[in-house]
Amino acid sequence: MALLDKNAILKADDLEYEVVEVPEWGGSVRLKTLTGEERDEFEASQVTINKKGRPEQNMANLRARLVALVVVDEAGKTVFSKYDVPDLGRKSSKALDRVFEKASAMNGFSDEDMEKLAQDFGGGPNEGSTSDSASDGESPSETS
Repeated sequence: MALLDKNAILKADDLEYEVVEVPEWGGSVRLKTLTGEERDEFEASQVTINKKGRPEQNMANLRARLVALVVVDEAGKTVFSKYDVPDLGRKSSKALDRVFEKASAMNGFSDEDMEKLAQDFGGGPNEGSTSDSASDGESPSETS
């Protein structure tokens, strides 16, 4: 296999697509793999900073956030924006799980990846520390 130069790498059509049947929604959706930039954005959204400046794991609308990033139309254009995430999060958990699981597999996410993200950014609320971020009643605020 030949070594690639910068132009070959940047011109490579490396995104993959799959169609997933979602009976709860009455049809199918087309999913794409994330770009590096989108994956970094999604991973960064797993952590918020509370009012005391401490990192907390952000599980709010986790499934909807990933689904919003990967559902595309036939032209490959993202169907949802970040503003659609709350509405998407109110859809059937069974349907969201089906799409989320496929999207996770397509993008190489695992349960271990999600746990590592929480640990890398100071742990989640179940970490056995003296942190009061999980019990102080303060709601996290997004950093991005």
